[in-house]
Amino acid sequence: MAATNVLDQIMQTVIRLLPQTPEEARRNLHATLSGVLDRLDLVTREELEVQEAVLARTRARLQELEARIAELERQRRT
Repeated sequence: MAATNVLDQIMQTVIRLLPQTPEEARRNLHATLSGVLDRLDLVTREELEVQEAVLARTRARLQELEARIAELERQRRT
């Protein structure tokens, strides 16, 4: 989905900069850019933000568990 939006933005920029570009060249450029963007495996901003939140929660939980283990190890030594 994000790739389509990016592709549309790129195509609009190209059309604006090269208004006299033949239609066939535009179609070829569109197809080429579409193929490149499909291979990039892009994600949306929303998907990125969701994964950032998951990572933040995971890091916090890891820190909690590390502190708990350290405390248990201290108790075991005494």
